[in-house]
Amino acid sequence: MSPKVRRALMTGATALAVLGLATPAALAAAPDHSVKITVMASSDIHGNALNWDYFKDAEYDDSAHNDVGLAKISTLVKRIRAERGADHTLLFDSGDTIQGTPLDYYYAKVEPITGSRETHPMAKAMNAIGYDAVTLGNHEFNYGLPLLARWIEQMDAPVLGANAVSARTGLPAYEPYVIKTMKVKGEKPIKVGVLGLTNPGVAIWDKANVEGELKFLDLVATAKKWVPVMRGLGADVVLVTAHAGDSGLSSYGTDLPVENAAAMVAEEVPGVDAVLFGHAHNEVPQRFVTNKATGQQVLLTEPAKWGQRLSVVDFTLTKQRGRWTVTAKSSTTLNTNTVAEDPKIVALMKSQHDKTVGYVNQVIAQSKEQLSAAESPYKDTAILDYIQKVQTDLVSRAIAGTPEASLPVISIAAPFSRTAVFPAGPVSVRDMAGLYVYDNTLLAVTLTGAQLKDYLEYSAKYFAQVAPGAPVDVAALTNASGTPDYNYDQLSGVVYDIDISKPVGQRIAGLSYQGQPVAADQRFVVAINNYRQSGGGGFPHVTTAPVLYNAQVEIRQALIEYATASGTIDPATFAEPNWKLVREGVPVF
Repeated sequence: MSPKVRRALMTGATALAVLGLATPAALAAAPDHSVKITVMASSDIHGNALNWDYFKDAEYDDSAHNDVGLAKISTLVKRIRAERGADHTLLFDSGDTIQGTPLDYYYAKVEPITGSRETHPMAKAMNAIGYDAVTLGNHEFNYGLPLLARWIEQMDAPVLGANAVSARTGLPAYEPYVIKTMKVKGEKPIKVGVLGLTNPGVAIWDKANVEGELKFLDLVATAKKWVPVMRGLGADVVLVTAHAGDSGLSSYGTDLPVENAAAMVAEEVPGVDAVLFGHAHNEVPQRFVTNKATGQQVLLTEPAKWGQRLSVVDFTLTKQRGRWTVTAKSSTTLNTNTVAEDPKIVALMKSQHDKTVGYVNQVIAQSKEQLSAAESPYKDTAILDYIQKVQTDLVSRAIAGTPEASLPVISIAAPFSRTAVFPAGPVSVRDMAGLYVYDNTLLAVTLTGAQLKDYLEYSAKYFAQVAPGAPVDVAALTNASGTPDYNYDQLSGVVYDIDISKPVGQRIAGLSYQGQPVAADQRFVVAINNYRQSGGGGFPHVTTAPVLYNAQVEIRQALIEYATASGTIDPATFAEPNWKLVREGVPVF
């Protein structure tokens, strides 16, 4: 346990011991008057330091003309501090900071901060901006605990995660909370307690990195433990920064505590004034939830993702009998596309940014023709078959000489990016990273034919039901019931049709292998990514399937190395159309 965590625990125990012993003399009456303070919050920055799209090698832009990055956030923060007074403001972040762009990847894998004197770019930028505390997101664990520890060491701000505890001792592995004392000129100091909660899904999504080391506790139960501690230490305002959405739902089953529990914390934990949350990548300018025990209104806000928004929360505190009490609160979100980047942050990032740009623009192969992922959510495309080919070959080599070597090897991949393209001619690291945008690793499991059928039926819920003969609107065909593209899995190595005229659960037809129907008890070796195998997306059978291979090979890096080794990307060597959408046997396209 770190000295910081030990101090927090000891202080918390003392606070509980003295809770409630304040005397009337300590609450000497003073004229009631009010002061306003402002809390700013970012979340889900995901490695976006600058307003730059490394996959396009251009300034970031999307259909809504959002901007991204901490350099934009910094400009807004400086403006708020100037308007409200720096002594009246605090700045927090709700997690998912050190994974998501090639900038993060470069300093985790190509030139890792664990083996150099480099400061992580996100630590460098956040320290310059002056964050007061940062909460752990689930993606903080993607690159392993040593790199996470090094980043925390480099951060000036405390990095919080009260519900991430040691698997051996049960004690917090990270600082659970911090109390910031705001020395407002001419006023009694204002104490703001901030509790950080991370996502229980880490236990699934990064099982290989945390199993046996960390456990992730329920957000509500953890908040119920620590909020009274902060109040006991004199916190006038209590905030929770939670890396959890507010829907109350989970993308996994019931084996772990609720994934998106931010609103549940507000409803069920007395003494919380506001919850600053993230994880869901939504914009929630202001939402009020009634606490079930106290009837008090708890404010919630979420600032979208990647530095596109900054949440700004205003509290009015009134001094009553010598103590500060929150008497009003409101929040909004500010759009970072309204301001220029902070030149200080741009200059600070230049060296690391330039190094990353150079890395992603390295040419690794020549493509015989242009391959696009634009139609990959509803058509079998060659560019996704490239992923399948690499995964299949890697797993086939890995199981050679084992008892399972004689089994058919098939592969699973999803359309992560509709904008991915291999241009005809030179293909760069950037092109490959644009196709496979997540830092997933490769595993192999065994499934039966019956389990494959179940798996495909579950995946096919991605499509809307369209009657035979009815017009097919491609824009409305996919993402049924909110299913994201990354949760639509396609299989290679077997042949099948998806009948979109049928209801969910009855759509897979003609499932065969090498011209023969797949038997229910037939066994397959399946190449699959760690996110899916560990339960991400809730697909059936894979979490309990026997694991044959798990060498922690990053799929994106495997794609890069495969292309580099061959020097050529030729769809004639890997494109194998094996699935299609149909209605009553008639192809849709």
